[in-house]
This record gives sequence, structure tokens and C-alpha cells, in this order.
Amino acid sequence: MSAKGADYHKRLTEFMTEFVFPAEASYDAYRHEKGRDDHTVPPVVEELKVLAKERGLWNLFLPSVSGLTNLEYAPLAELSGWSGEIAPEVLNCAAPDTGNMETLHLFATPEQSDQWLKPLLAGEIRSAFAMTEPAVASSDARNIETTMLRDGDDYVINGRKWWISGVADPRCKILIVMGRTNPDAASHQQQSMILVPVDTPGVSIERSLPVFGWQDQHGHCEITFDNVRVPSSNLLHEEGSGFAIAQARLGPGRIHHCMRAIGVAERAMALMIDRVQKRIAFGKPLSEQGMVQQQVALSRNEIEQARLLCHKAAWTIDQQGNKSKDAQVLVAQIKSVAPQMACNVIDRAIQVHGAAGVSDDFPLARLYAWHRAMRLFDGPDEVHMRTIARTELAREKSAFATAVKGPR
Repeated sequence: MSAKGADYHKRLTEFMTEFVFPAEASYDAYRHEKGRDDHTVPPVVEELKVLAKERGLWNLFLPSVSGLTNLEYAPLAELSGWSGEIAPEVLNCAAPDTGNMETLHLFATPEQSDQWLKPLLAGEIRSAFAMTEPAVASSDARNIETTMLRDGDDYVINGRKWWISGVADPRCKILIVMGRTNPDAASHQQQSMILVPVDTPGVSIERSLPVFGWQDQHGHCEITFDNVRVPSSNLLHEEGSGFAIAQARLGPGRIHHCMRAIGVAERAMALMIDRVQKRIAFGKPLSEQGMVQQQVALSRNEIEQARLLCHKAAWTIDQQGNKSKDAQVLVAQIKSVAPQMACNVIDRAIQVHGAAGVSDDFPLARLYAWHRAMRLFDGPDEVHMRTIARTELAREKSAFATAVKGPR
């Protein structure tokens, strides 16, 4: 770590230990009391946001604000992953707001920034990104069918979205909506993005979708847009730029998820180590069982491999920019590696916990559900593997490959 990164890491570690971990019980108790369909934020979150601001642990994800490089931010995001439901938000580093803030930072007009980016950076409101649709394979953004048609000085929006994270939270005030503005344009220029306040007439939140039966506090919602009318000044950037904006937005978001996934895996590892040292089976601790030792070793290997790949991707973004081919391929690599790695480690931790591992007495079942879902959101594994394979197949052949002959 750089000296600056090490200082932030020390202060964030202290903040997590002193405030965040002790707040988990209060957070869970509030949610249990309110019930699964209540999406109000537990008060402890807002209390911790104040403390994080006071300690300068705020908006760490955005280099232009924090001054941190992506490589310096990676270990900090990993720390926040240890308490993924609380820590990212209290640091104002939670998805989908981070991606939306980056999008607004890059593409918003001064007026749009004043109205939406400033309160997001201040943590006063929350936001959502509405791209995925139930009727099409949204892993190919060119499939998006929601229409956003120009009518005088307005755009009129019609369509249905789902798995739109954050909309159920009553603090969510603004949506970035992706839709088709010109179906006759080239395939990568048919889509645009537009800002839609949640309370605009015609915006209907139909339901919040659970993940393996678990309802997140912020919700993952299905939304209909029925003749939703917004002024043309709400358009982001220019017509036809939606696909390009989506790529610019998703790159940093993907690697941030992966950074946090490594922290989640470390927490699962810590729980696993604690369990196997305390639990006795067949006359000795589980930690002395050969099968268990193998699972521990495999988990450590996979975590370290994923961390190094994640840091390489972060470093490459710092050196070449998010849009460089090298950065895009490395982000695809870590996005296909980190969620699977986290699932592997969490699954092993569940196994050594026995029936307790699948209960709510430990966080493992919830962690597994989220990271299994992570293999789908921000692009499913298969899409990223396709990117990696295409890049590899297009490389110039190695001199060694041409020199070494195959079987006669």
C-alpha cells in the first residue's frame, strides 16, 4: 500500500471494529422487528454516516473526490465487504449509488449535477439504475425494449424493468433509465439514458423481488413506466449514447463488487477457522481432520489468487483508463472469478457449520445468496467468459506456439 492508502486502511479498520461490527445486531433487530417487506433504513445507518463523514471516510470510491487511485481503494472496499449490508452505505460507497454518481460525474450537465449529483455525494438521497427487463435477455443491452420517444420538449417513456436495486428504499429519489430512443439507428446507437424522478406520474413500483427468499433493505424492484413524461433536459449526454454510458458505468461498478466480494470471502474464512478450531467431531477438533484442512487451504489459495487479479485490474485502470482493452478484459476476468470464489469459500464455511450454516444464526446463508446472485448481475459469468475467450483467440500467436510442432 501507499502511505496514503495505509493511513486510510488503518482508520477504516478502526472504524469497522469500533462502530460497524457492533451495529450489525441493531441493524438486524430493526429489520426483524419491521418485517421483510419494510424497506425503511435502520436508524443506525444514518448515525454511522455522520461518524464516517467526521472521520473523512466518505466517497472513497471516486478518485476525483477522495484522491485515491483504484488500487488504493481496493483494500478499503475489501474491508467494507466484511459488513456488506452496512459498511458500503455508511461510507457512501454502496451500489447502485456509486455507479450512478460516476455516471453523473462523467455525463451530467451542471444543472443535472446540482440537482442530483450533489445530494448523492452528500448521502442525502439514494438512486437506482433501470436497465434490466423481464421480457428480454438484458445481458445484451441492445435488446432493451423500453421506449423513450421525443414529443416536443419532452420524452415519453413506456416499458417494464425489473431487478432494479434500491427503488424500494423511501430515500430513493432518482432513476437513471435506459431505453430506446431511435430503433432505426445502428444497434449500438439506439439506446439513450434519461433521468426520471421516482415520483413522476406513470412510474409504478410493482413489487420488490427477494433473493433466495431474502428481502434486501433497499429492494430489487419491478417497475412499469406508463406514458411517463420527463423534459428533454433530463437526457444524459446525447441521444444514442446509452450503450456507451452503460459500459462506462458498469466497469468501475463491476470491480467494486469484486473488491467487496474478497472481503466477504475473508469473513467467511474467519468464521470457518473459528468454527473448526472449536468444534469437536470423532474425538478431535475439526481443524485436525484432513478433509477440513484441505478446504481451509483451498479457500486461502482462492482468496489470494482473486485478490491479486483484482488488484491487477485496478492498477491497469489507473494506468490505462477504464475504457482500455486491457482494463476491460481484466475486469471481465475478475468479475467471473471473484463471485465464484466467494461462493466456494462461503459454501465451505457453511459445510463446517453444519445445519447452523444454513440458518439465520450466522450470516453465511445470506452471504451465499447474494454472491450467487452476483454471478448474474452486472453481466452473467458467461458474457464475461465470452469476452475473455474472444480476446485470447484474437491474440497474435506466440513465437513458441509456431515453433513447437504437434504430433506427426
